[in-house]
Amino acid sequence: MGGFPILSALTFLPMVGALIIMAVRSATSGSSSVANKANDGRTALMAGLVISVATFIVSVAAFLYYDPSTPGYQLVEQHVWYQSISYKLGVDGLSLPLILLTTFLTPICLLASLNSIHKRVTEYVVAFLVLETFMIGVFTSLDLVLFYIFFEAGLIPMFLIIGIWGGKDKIYASFKFFLYTLLGSLLMLVAVVYMYITAGSSDFEVLEKFAFTPHAQTWLWLAFMASFAVKLPMWPVHTWLPDAHVQAPTAGSVVLAGVLLKMGGYGMLRFSLPMFPDASHLFQPFMFALAVAAIIYTSLVAWRQTDMKKLIAYSSVAHMGFVTLGIFSFTEVGVQGAIFQMISHGFIASALFLIVGVVYDRMHTREIAAYGGLVHRMPIYAAIFMLFTMANVGLPGTSGFIGEILSMIGGFQASTWAAGGAALGVIFSAVYMLTLYRRTVFGEITNPALNDIKDMNRIELITIVPLALLTLLFGVAPNLILNLTEGAALRILSMMAGG
Repeated sequence: MGGFPILSALTFLPMVGALIIMAVRSATSGSSSVANKANDGRTALMAGLVISVATFIVSVAAFLYYDPSTPGYQLVEQHVWYQSISYKLGVDGLSLPLILLTTFLTPICLLASLNSIHKRVTEYVVAFLVLETFMIGVFTSLDLVLFYIFFEAGLIPMFLIIGIWGGKDKIYASFKFFLYTLLGSLLMLVAVVYMYITAGSSDFEVLEKFAFTPHAQTWLWLAFMASFAVKLPMWPVHTWLPDAHVQAPTAGSVVLAGVLLKMGGYGMLRFSLPMFPDASHLFQPFMFALAVAAIIYTSLVAWRQTDMKKLIAYSSVAHMGFVTLGIFSFTEVGVQGAIFQMISHGFIASALFLIVGVVYDRMHTREIAAYGGLVHRMPIYAAIFMLFTMANVGLPGTSGFIGEILSMIGGFQASTWAAGGAALGVIFSAVYMLTLYRRTVFGEITNPALNDIKDMNRIELITIVPLALLTLLFGVAPNLILNLTEGAALRILSMMAGG
């Protein structure tokens, strides 16, 4: 791009936008009356929406300049910070789809908040834009120290989003989220320091070629996995997720399920496999066991939930089990399936949380028992809910099917018992999702409060229809993603083999 630092612009545009919004807020706060605060908040929300859309446009520009046929990192920017620690950015077929997912979901989150967030709206917008910068930074970083900074910094705005704009138990959920993820990452910090001292560099490209001893790999692998397992999350360190989802505002649940969980899978593919190949092979059976346990156990737990958000949260843990299965199959189809599943789940889970938010904004309850017969009053809602129910189950023709089948094919090539356990989880997912749909949408209306409930409005449709279209598009044309990620998958497996 003629030397233009597109990745720096992409990464820090939301942060700059947040600073501008804060500056304007400070300049006008003295003269604003109480009556004008609502208008100020709405203006900030619209400004945040414009900034997030501009960020998405910049990410599309980066995508257009990216060459999928060329392996390795592209659009690289590097400036030395201190000795061999650099400000280094770049993208490949693994990070670019996740960046596009992040920049695509952020405007949807802000738009979905238009009618549901009414207090401290300006601060809410600033928190989301800052969070977007940190999320993009995780995927663009090519320096281990820079990666760790972005990885940990994202905890702060998410902590605030849950703790300030969440439900009645928001303080408990926000601290549980923060402590779980922070404690896991402290071990990763120790590993980062060791790798820098041992290899003499924190550059990804140097570390990928550095041969750590098998003994060192084992401990480094465990240290990194302590963080990635919590972030994904994997069973049994998943218990923070249902609480965080239930208490978070709708948009907070969207970004949590759509992007933040994917950092765990991204970390495994970026670090665990290529940098610690011996340890990855050593722990493969263990990871398969955890993946199958997550898929089966959390599916059964989801089936017994009475809260719609908590059910979808446990469903997310189960679907991330397919990601783990595909990653540790060490096969091209499995790794491709894991990446595809992360992208697909970003669309589907985000849409399901938006769907729950639609009825919660009207009824102020997420209890399944409070609903029933919604098809009689909300036919458009019922149709969209059906689409994403089927996608979450993995119906052919939706993106959910592609991610699951590719992950299971890769898993079957490595372990028949692991693939068999994952297949059992697919059956369980049909049970809990169809049960949820039947109890909320079908039947007669027994709750009198539902007699006057309104169908989805224009803003709600604008937020969810793009997710529906992409879920169908990638279900029938998966190569739109697979062609982009193929080079990165082959490169990771090549590094594992010492190539």
